[in-house]
Amino acid sequence: MSENTQRGQRHVGGLPKPQSVMQAKKNIHVLRVTHLRGPNIWTYRPVIEAWVDIGDLEEAPSNTLPGFYERLVAFLPGLIEHECSEGVRGGFLQRLKEGTWAAHILEHVTLELQNLAGMRTGFGKARSTSTRGVYKVAFRTRDESVGRAAFAAGRALLLAAINDTPFDLPQTVAELRAMVDDLCLGPSTAHIVDAATARRIPHIRLTSGNLVQLGYGIEQRRIWTAETDQTSAIAEEIASDKDLTKSLLKSCGVPVPEGDLVRNAEQAWAAAQDIGVPVVLKPYDGNHGRGVSLDLHSQADIEAAYALAHRKGGGSAVIVEKYIPGNEHRLLVVGKQMVAAASGESLWITGDGVHNIDQLADLQINIDPRRGEGEDAPLNLVHPSSSGEVILELERAKLTPASIPAAGEKVLIQRNGNVAFDVTDQVHPSIAAAAALAARVVGLDIAGIDMVLEDITQPLATQRGAVIEVNASPGLLAHIKPAQGTPQPVGKAIIEHLFQAEKDGRIPIVGVTGTQHSGRIARLVAWLIHISGKHVGLACNDGLYLDGRQIDATPSAHWDAGQRVLINRSVQAAVFENPGTMILGEGLAYDKCDVGVVTDVRWHEGMNHYDILDDTQAFKVVRTQIDVVRPSGTAVLNAADAQAVEMAPLCDGKVIFYSLDPEHAAVLAHRQAGERAVILQGDAIVLVQGMQTTASLPLANLRPEKASRPEMVMAAVAAAWALNIPIELIGAGLRTFESSPKKTPY
Repeated sequence: MSENTQRGQRHVGGLPKPQSVMQAKKNIHVLRVTHLRGPNIWTYRPVIEAWVDIGDLEEAPSNTLPGFYERLVAFLPGLIEHECSEGVRGGFLQRLKEGTWAAHILEHVTLELQNLAGMRTGFGKARSTSTRGVYKVAFRTRDESVGRAAFAAGRALLLAAINDTPFDLPQTVAELRAMVDDLCLGPSTAHIVDAATARRIPHIRLTSGNLVQLGYGIEQRRIWTAETDQTSAIAEEIASDKDLTKSLLKSCGVPVPEGDLVRNAEQAWAAAQDIGVPVVLKPYDGNHGRGVSLDLHSQADIEAAYALAHRKGGGSAVIVEKYIPGNEHRLLVVGKQMVAAASGESLWITGDGVHNIDQLADLQINIDPRRGEGEDAPLNLVHPSSSGEVILELERAKLTPASIPAAGEKVLIQRNGNVAFDVTDQVHPSIAAAAALAARVVGLDIAGIDMVLEDITQPLATQRGAVIEVNASPGLLAHIKPAQGTPQPVGKAIIEHLFQAEKDGRIPIVGVTGTQHSGRIARLVAWLIHISGKHVGLACNDGLYLDGRQIDATPSAHWDAGQRVLINRSVQAAVFENPGTMILGEGLAYDKCDVGVVTDVRWHEGMNHYDILDDTQAFKVVRTQIDVVRPSGTAVLNAADAQAVEMAPLCDGKVIFYSLDPEHAAVLAHRQAGERAVILQGDAIVLVQGMQTTASLPLANLRPEKASRPEMVMAAVAAAWALNIPIELIGAGLRTFESSPKKTPY
């Protein structure tokens, strides 16, 4: 959590202590709120940028507001963790005491509200604008709607603390948390995405749900929670057919319980007699343990269990199978190996002679902070009155949820479920091998294998163990956030399954920024890549192109068009024109690029809308294109533009200068360091490495419209060279490229 400044703008952290001001009602007016969905002037990640007018608060920093500090900290004690620009715990609170402006405070309040709602974020900045009292506030958010709501709530809370008025924080946090639960990625999907991010694999959320693309273009993979684009639909159908699954597993030597498929209660009792009690009844196509009854002995219990399983299974058939004593376990298989395991436990309550079973469940079970209704709770709440499984279990003990057990009497609530205790390090290799075999037999690349085992540490052959279910799209929470034990890096395992060690899901990306023929340079670069044999996507102001075909004639130098390129599975390389106004108003469409081209750093009138008023401020905008160049990539910079030259040290990768003047000081220094440049010598474009000439492209071989604009051609040649396109193909591309988009697709 930090602050920053632009040249000519005030730092909003510390300041001299002005005199205390009158206690009049203060207000903060919101002028605009923009979601920057890609790398931007603030940071590499999506942020919300809000413009606020703090009005009279411009003359009332925090240290002049009586009681404000105490009221704000009482609302949000977690602000103690905000380091701010001090870089230490409590740094922001120190700034509050010294005196800081409302816009800066609003930044931190908004971040803290997001944190309280369960959406952890830490980046924020506030900067003054050229208009007195008006500030830009930027903060990281993982969801636009949640971020906007947190900002609105943060403004209301801040004003309540300033004006000493009430504010219902618990209700606000509850509403924000509900939004997070509804709108943000679920914990399992988010865990996988975080693992991808750790591997520097980009991601795109394709829906408002959990369908996520990992990587770009042809290199992408897709996940839907614990399903992948490698998950077979046939395998999912097999897994949902429990009888077929058991048959296949048994034929391949995987131990399964003996069982029959039945369609009424009489058949269930007959099957139980044939198999031999005790038995288990469960829905034919159920999941997550719903409708499962264990250790059934009597006809009455079996008929009642049939009714429950039939109802929970939506009226489908019911499976009766031999009860195997032991504990339930869930083993997660990814690819060809088991990567995590969790065990379950039975649930009991102890009577006190006063409370009924419903009440005892709340007092003894649901009080556990690990239990909850949300997706991020490792254990579920238990409500006996609304659980058919629990009611059936109680009936077997001649009890109901309203029964009041005697003091000290133990009552069994659940025999199965609660599989949330990590035992990964205890699994015997033979059990892990059986789980992996079960997943392969069904055909799932990611599977949750449910096994009943007496002792997971002992060989499978020495105990009465069996696979009772194979589940597609298994839940990951028991492994990510176990109720007890070590969280397992299952997201990392899934990413390693999807991407080989050297793969990062990326395709070559070129971004072009500037006011000097940037669209035409982008089209020429795309053409040079195209003739090298790759399918290319291009988004520029001349339209949107995919593999030489214009699919949208409207100007496409914007974020949405860029995303359309990146989600296309046929695209092997992508080129984007990125005007400064796009960077300011939307952010870049990609997170990183292989080549970033800057033709010039020049203010233009369209930047006024964003309070960018001169070339110096424009530098901060244009440098975004260079900030996102990968360490293995290249910045292509126009040496004739002094501010473009200043960007060279900011690039994490290599730099290629291009210049009409072969004796330009920056170019000569660059060449003397052994680096590359594209220069004009005589009547030829020359590619040089250090002081050696690599290739020469005579202007006479180019079409007249290109020969008359050598700088444009040199920028494109430098970008193609950076992508290792052979010189012969570059020359051929220059000869065949038509400037008019109507003649040449690019």
